[in-house]
Amino acid sequence: DFKAENRKSLGLSAEDILSSNNYSKITVEFVYFGLYRPTDLAISNFRDFLNARLNKPGGINIIETRIPEAEGSPFTTTELVTIENENRTVYTSGDTIAVYVFFANGVSSNDTDTRVTLGTAYLNTSIVIYEKTLQTLAASNPSVALSTLETTTLKHEFGHILGLVNLLDDDIHTDHEDTGHPKHCTVEDCLMYFESNTRSQVIARFSGRADIPELDPLCIEDLQAKGGL
Repeated sequence: DFKAENRKSLGLSAEDILSSNNYSKITVEFVYFGLYRPTDLAISNFRDFLNARLNKPGGINIIETRIPEAEGSPFTTTELVTIENENRTVYTSGDTIAVYVFFANGVSSNDTDTRVTLGTAYLNTSIVIYEKTLQTLAASNPSVALSTLETTTLKHEFGHILGLVNLLDDDIHTDHEDTGHPKHCTVEDCLMYFESNTRSQVIARFSGRADIPELDPLCIEDLQAKGGL
């Protein structure tokens, strides 16, 4: 099955994505329906993040695939996998590892009246960004920049497919995993710090902010130990 390399558990491809040992190139496929394309600034910021962390001498490529409107929102993980199977066009092969990011034209089935899901990394090379949720938050709160929401969510979820934090219990700095919120960082200003996803706190967190949280030194060292930059 040519899809087998992209059907593994979250975190299992961290070293393959970070290092040049098995794959010298990476292609990230952004999949979206018309109105749900991420902002140019978010795409540029994300590209900078990949260039800073991934050891891919053969190149880092972001491609875009427009799809018909996906039905079934709010989306369950099962539905997300079905959407991926129907619309993903790039899979890992040869010297190139592939990552899929779906910018959803709907919301997560985990959302409630008060809680929202911004994004989820659900397989070793699969991420969903709930673009409709991000657009709604930004549209209803003029002080919240959509590009900041998008960039932060993209980088955070990509951090999970890079194995952060201690996803497979194999990080060299295991002591910065937040035991109260597993697979997240204890350092408060780190990109991988766990943040409450109540609607009001998301708005408060991003209100008036243009800066994107960065990875703290412990997280960066964990990535470097797996072959990253």
